[in-house]
Amino acid sequence: MHHLSYGDVKTAADRVADRVRPVAVVRADVAGADSGADADVGAGVAAGPAAAEYELFFALEFMQHTGSFKARGAVNFLVAHRERGELPEAGVTIASGGNAGLACAWAARGLGVPATVFLPETAPQLKIDRLRSYGAEVRLAGVEYADAAAACEAFAADTGALPSHAYDHPLIAAGAGTLVEEIRSQVPLVDTVVVSVGGGGLFAGVAAAAEHHGIRVVAVEPERCRALNAALEAGRVVNVTVDSVAADALGARRATPMALSAAGHRNVRSVLVSDEAVVAARRGLWERYRLAVENAAATAVAGVEGAAYVPSAGERVVVVLCGGNADPGELGG
Repeated sequence: MHHLSYGDVKTAADRVADRVRPVAVVRADVAGADSGADADVGAGVAAGPAAAEYELFFALEFMQHTGSFKARGAVNFLVAHRERGELPEAGVTIASGGNAGLACAWAARGLGVPATVFLPETAPQLKIDRLRSYGAEVRLAGVEYADAAAACEAFAADTGALPSHAYDHPLIAAGAGTLVEEIRSQVPLVDTVVVSVGGGGLFAGVAAAAEHHGIRVVAVEPERCRALNAALEAGRVVNVTVDSVAADALGARRATPMALSAAGHRNVRSVLVSDEAVVAARRGLWERYRLAVENAAATAVAGVEGAAYVPSAGERVVVVLCGGNADPGELGG
């Protein structure tokens, strides 16, 4: 099992530097930090005398190419293989109808590499069209994600195409960790970075960089989608049932060993939030800031606003808004 190091992240930062959009970090309002705090109670913000005056920032990574942090890992993965002379003529292949598939297709196009993306036949036309807009060849196989994954594996074996994983690869995770370097350049004294966790690629990368800088990482998962939290409890990677509003992006049945290893750092906290808190946080981001994000991004916000993690007075907290690929029509208002 590969233990991700800070060196891995630093190398990734150099590889992705001119290819990804540097993340914008903006200051958010904190309830309790001013007299008008009570007006925000309805928006899912902890308010009242218990709310410590901490500093809250949002890292707007949903504005990244393809709409999520996944672009970072995809670029690092492909550029690293090209550096080693290991990019086959058949290009890269992945089974993913989500953010990872989009990121892989986009990164491949930027490097002039063919991308073949496998999806189940049930995939929405919108996703297929978007993948094709990035120049990917889309192939439909079976009715479940597992069928598409099997077809992808077979294609890689037959053609020699490089298989890419959505999150379980050190190069993918290290790419995601480059966020921490960019956050530090804008909030040099950051104490805590809050991220949502699915399979744990973003978390593993962020934790590797954060550990080096002495930054705390808060890993937030929905209660009914808690692969990392359950693995920590069991002391090993275990399967969990997945049933959450954020499952489209965070719905990994098990965390990666790499993520579990990263969660062993003393500076890591694992917290859970309810689906109601996720929905409230997402709505609050829209109502208060006009930020339209997906439930996965709102999950991280819910970790702080729902008091699953309570920052200390003066703590500088940066919440990563990891993706925005969702239907804004769900936001209402």
